[in-house]
Amino acid sequence: MTTSTAVVATTPTPPLDRLRHLAADTGLIFGRCLRATLRSKTSMFFGMLQPLLFLSLFGPLLTGLDLGVDGSSWQTFVPGVLVQLALLGGSYVGLGLLVERNTGVVDRMRVTPVSPTAMLLGRALRDVVQLVAQSVLLILLGLAFGLRAPLWGIVVGLAFIAVLSGALAALSHGLAMRIATPPEFAAVANTAVMPLMLLSGLLLPMSLAPDWLEGVSRAVPFRYTVDAVRDVFRGELATVTVAAGAAVTVVLAVLCLMAAARLFGRTSRGRAKRR
Repeated sequence: MTTSTAVVATTPTPPLDRLRHLAADTGLIFGRCLRATLRSKTSMFFGMLQPLLFLSLFGPLLTGLDLGVDGSSWQTFVPGVLVQLALLGGSYVGLGLLVERNTGVVDRMRVTPVSPTAMLLGRALRDVVQLVAQSVLLILLGLAFGLRAPLWGIVVGLAFIAVLSGALAALSHGLAMRIATPPEFAAVANTAVMPLMLLSGLLLPMSLAPDWLEGVSRAVPFRYTVDAVRDVFRGELATVTVAAGAAVTVVLAVLCLMAAARLFGRTSRGRAKRR
């Protein structure tokens, strides 16, 4: 008597179905994180406080100064504060994920069918929505102080901020999966963010810097984003500065997303092996 062994062939999931599952999982994580953010009124308030203080206390000091660029001082200063908000806000959002990881929340989510990529994208999308909303409030306050910019220029500027904040938020979440404690994360973020802020010309244009410092700043990608946002706020769209800023910002976003996804995947595989 012979027995036959049936071999069950597994058919791979079609790419379209994988994208649908990824989109659904991303929306699920996004909704969960957004609800948690809306419940935390204190963090939302203090997240806005520093850029608002820069705008209201530092901005009026520049109104009578020659900044060496076209347009009003507010058209120079407000875009810098917007990029500063994206840089600071996007760089530190990983602290929340790090706390969830250390308290076991991430491990419990990993045993669900939700993919690590969806966990990353959902959180980054929440951060983009939050930072763009804060940017809109900053622009409204800037208009009250004297900022004048075309509506389409403001919209394009917000698009730059959305892409930049999403890139930095994704990278921050990726690093949070590799760094052990919040103090270590804060030390890494502070060490990286401070020179990037100073060399990007966020508060003052780098045209005021000495030649050697201005040359060093050209290696910092955020400088090109700042210059591009300043151009569109002055109503200039078809310029080399805007094109260069768009290209650098998109390339930076792609690299940050690739690095963040790799960090998430590497962490997931490492834990699976230990089990």
